[in-house]
Amino acid sequence: MNENTPIIAHQPRLPRWMKSPLPHGEKYSKVRNLIREQNLNTICTSGNCPNKGECWSAGTASFMILGDKCTRDCKFCQVKTLLPDAVDWEEPIRLANSIKKLELKHCVITSVARDDMEDGGAAFWALTIRTIKRINPGTTMELLIPDFHGRFDLIQKIINEKPDVVSHNIETVRRLTPKIRNMFTYRQSLEVLNYISKSGLVAKSGLMLGLGERELEVLETIDDLMLAGVKVLTIGQYLQPTPEHASVHEYITPEIFLRYREISLNKGFSHVESGPLVRSSYHAERHVLA
Repeated sequence: MNENTPIIAHQPRLPRWMKSPLPHGEKYSKVRNLIREQNLNTICTSGNCPNKGECWSAGTASFMILGDKCTRDCKFCQVKTLLPDAVDWEEPIRLANSIKKLELKHCVITSVARDDMEDGGAAFWALTIRTIKRINPGTTMELLIPDFHGRFDLIQKIINEKPDVVSHNIETVRRLTPKIRNMFTYRQSLEVLNYISKSGLVAKSGLMLGLGERELEVLETIDDLMLAGVKVLTIGQYLQPTPEHASVHEYITPEIFLRYREISLNKGFSHVESGPLVRSSYHAERHVLA
């Protein structure tokens, strides 16, 4: 594979290790019904996560605030790219009450990018965190945030609320970033992660494989994340959401994922989840202790 290889290519056949169990069980139904009743969004559904059945059956979900329409058009993401709806300022209280009803000990919150808002939604993020903490004082919290165009003053508004883990995904290697990430830059994502780390909070990031990256590029990215102060790393297989999205160049074997995990741990990461079906919020309750 060379630098000129197009990101849209022939789709290889799905291997056996990419199969995930069908959703089932009482807890799965409880999470699904509550999300519908309270008009909440999850990245589990919007991002078509292969672990939705496992996580919802365990009574957990990754909630997505600020609507289900994103102002960016990344070539890997299934979240809709449309003009966002008006901000729903009642969403934080509905979300906080839902977390209480589900008796979650740990919750994961993410959002669409809201470049239409002057502050990118930072004030709404802060309100959501405060509301969840007030109603669920014993619940730990992980946030998966956009880059806010690298504006540290906006990121600081979120840090001031003292969540337990703050994540921002690097997504792919430096060379492929311009091809699949709309408006995000590799360097800016590293700067955001470094700012989070220097604040004293646990910084976390995620990397997708199978987009045509080379092994040396993966290792370079792992090193860059370590230098940025990231403590928790997730590495998973990219899956093509629709024919209009970037194609899968290859399916990485479980053995290679295991090797990347061992390499990352040896470099000093506190916690690493690495496997074909791993997504950024997979087993997130374990990351809070990193």
